[in-house]
Amino acid sequence: MSSLRIWLDASRPKTLTAAIVPVMTGIALAVRNDLFRADTAVAALLCALLIQIGTNFANDYFDAQKGADTDKRVGFQRATASGLVSPNAMKRAMILTMLAAFIGGLYLVWTGGLIVLWIGLLSILFGILYTGGPYPLGYNGLGDLFVFLFFGIVAVSATYYVQALEWSTDSFLLAVPVGALAVNILVINNLRDVEEDRVTGKRTLGVMFGERALKAEYILMNLLTIPPLFILHQWHGYNAWIFLPLLSFLPFGLLWRQVLFHKEKSSLNQTLERTAQVMVLFGILLCTGLILSV
Repeated sequence: MSSLRIWLDASRPKTLTAAIVPVMTGIALAVRNDLFRADTAVAALLCALLIQIGTNFANDYFDAQKGADTDKRVGFQRATASGLVSPNAMKRAMILTMLAAFIGGLYLVWTGGLIVLWIGLLSILFGILYTGGPYPLGYNGLGDLFVFLFFGIVAVSATYYVQALEWSTDSFLLAVPVGALAVNILVINNLRDVEEDRVTGKRTLGVMFGERALKAEYILMNLLTIPPLFILHQWHGYNAWIFLPLLSFLPFGLLWRQVLFHKEKSSLNQTLERTAQVMVLFGILLCTGLILSV
């Protein structure tokens, strides 16, 4: 395996939709409101991707240090635990990627003010604390909340803010379905790894409450995408195009079947990929509906 391929796999490209879709949504809302700015939109997307990749590198490094990635792993191969990348090299990659995100974010601070600096610093900090630090969020049942807040509420609202230079209730409402679908990527990851996590002491919601809870959470997160659309239509002046994302419920239904009735944990690797793909589909439909719902 080439060095480039190893690092590409370590960045976990299948999960990067969790960074792209929130930014797309914030951009689409700005376009709808005639407040789109190409410079800050591109900068926001770049920073979001770098923070997501840096977080993935941090997860790879800290999970290996804590022994959470074992040779019995059902999920995708991890670079540090498998010996493809040394711990020091992964740690350097994490630091450099987060530093690049910080430097890129300085332009957004210049345009959006100190509030953007605090948002960026917290995003980087919690990306590391997800699996690092004395109380890693992902090891203590807080991973789902972290994903919902930072890949939903923060990412969508901040992307809109750096273009419009004002906060928006609409961006908050749109962040709810986006954050919920990002959580579902983590839910599948935790459902697949629940046995390994239990053995290695990683207290995810699946370990704490069981697989049924994760299956229920997956369906609940999908259903949580619906109410914000109705609120936007009924009380915020959006026309019927805002319901366009509901077309994605056909593939959602197929995924529910895989989640509820899977027989082998290894089959959930494909479910994870499909979950990320349907999040992209939902995001495209949502952005299209937003632009057309004037």
